[in-house]
Formats: sequence, C-alpha cells, structure tokens
Amino acid sequence: MTPGDVTIVPANEASWDDLVAIFGTADYPGRCQCQRFKAPGWIWRDSTQEQRTAMLRTQTACGEPGAATSGLVAYVDGEPAGWVAVEPRTAYPKLRGSRVPWTGRTEDKDDDSVWAVTCFAVRKGFRGRGLTYPLARATIGFARERGARALEAYPMITRPGKEITWGELHVGARQVFADAGFEEVGHPTPRRVVMRVELSTVD
Repeated sequence: MTPGDVTIVPANEASWDDLVAIFGTADYPGRCQCQRFKAPGWIWRDSTQEQRTAMLRTQTACGEPGAATSGLVAYVDGEPAGWVAVEPRTAYPKLRGSRVPWTGRTEDKDDDSVWAVTCFAVRKGFRGRGLTYPLARATIGFARERGARALEAYPMITRPGKEITWGELHVGARQVFADAGFEEVGHPTPRRVVMRVELSTVD
C-alpha cells in the first residue's frame, strides 16, 4: 500500500455509513465499537451493543464538519477502510485506572494537553496491508493542530511466530508507532509498552 492509495480525514468529515462499514457488525471492532477505554464499568457486562454504537456515533460526530471528533477515518482507493481513535488522554476514563500509562512515570492524569491513540479498526478485506502505519502517522498532525503538546500510545510487542488476536492488537503494534516517530518511554507489562512523541519537536 502506497501513500497515494490512502486518504485520511477526521471522522466528522466522513459519513456514519462509512464508519459502520469499517467496524462491521461482528468481530472485535463491531462488538466493542471503540468503547473499551470509554464505557463505564466492565464493557461487556455494563453496556449493550446498542449503547456502544450510540456512544461511538456521538463521539465521532460523523457528517458534522467543524464539530469535535474522536478519531480519523482512512479510505483506500475511495473505499472506507480504517479507523484510529485519538483524543486528549483525559477523554479515556479507563486509562486513569489502568497501570499501563502510569507505571514508572510521574504524570498528571488531568493534563488534557497530552493526547492518546487508543484503538485501530481495519475493515475486513483491507487487513494485512499496513494500513495502521499511515493512520498512526496521521494522528500526529491531527493532535498537534488541536493543541496537543504530546501524544501517547500503548501498543503491543509482536514477535515472529507468536499469534496475537485482532482483539488484543486493537491498540496497535510497537513497530507501527516507532515507524511514525514515537519513542518508548515505558514498559509496564511484558507485552505492552508506552510510546510517546513530543509534538513541539516534530516537523
């Protein structure tokens, strides 16, 4: 996949039908609707599919250019193909109680100038083609244009021959963020790292 094949826009400039096509109705993205770090309580116990879908629709503000939105949508040759969630870190209440972002670091949990990339979804038929790479790169400009001073991600370490299910890898792979210019600033679990880019230093 070359850069010329991919167009990435804020979700509020995409249609809701395009986002529905990306998430589908089954598989992990279709069930979660990018609410793992948003939904109160235990996502599968304390929210319904309909509630999660409604939450995503409100958060993305699809079809409402100029409204606040919660991520980016990628098109490949004009077809809706991928999604990445990127917002102020404070927009994800589940991050506050997770040890992943905070282990070994002194961070102000209420600092909304630090943004976070929390979720990728790639439409069936477009997976395995490297679409998360341009999506990760696009989060940098998107966050910086909206006043972020730093951007974080919490990806997984992938190893050859070691299978990781799509549900686990929705946070992205370490190499995807390293390729985009993020640097590792924490390693809170054997398979999870914290990657960060200081936006004032990025051209």
